[in-house]
Amino acid sequence: MSDLDHPLPECPIARFLTVLDGTWATLIVRELLTGPKRFTELRAALPGISPKTLSSRLQRFVLTGLVTRTAYPEIPPRVEYQLTEAGTRLQTVFDAMAAWAEQDLPRTGAR
Repeated sequence: MSDLDHPLPECPIARFLTVLDGTWATLIVRELLTGPKRFTELRAALPGISPKTLSSRLQRFVLTGLVTRTAYPEIPPRVEYQLTEAGTRLQTVFDAMAAWAEQDLPRTGAR
């Protein structure tokens, strides 16, 4: 049973975190903000992510309407993942996170 088998929380931030839980989820969206990607392209762009984790996050994103999955009837089969309109609106959130990190988080461990 996944988290999405239950109603999403009332709090908007808790709902956001239910869908974008963890580092990999955020980094997958970051990669998709540049355009549609195949599974193998996402794996190559995210060294260290397991196929199971990537597949799980993509399935969650499809279920929540953040991402579309398009399977092309070709040999070999080709599947692409792309952000929906709702997903692309996350660009402003990511821009704000990057601006905050640039201003308030040092690149090294010391200030």
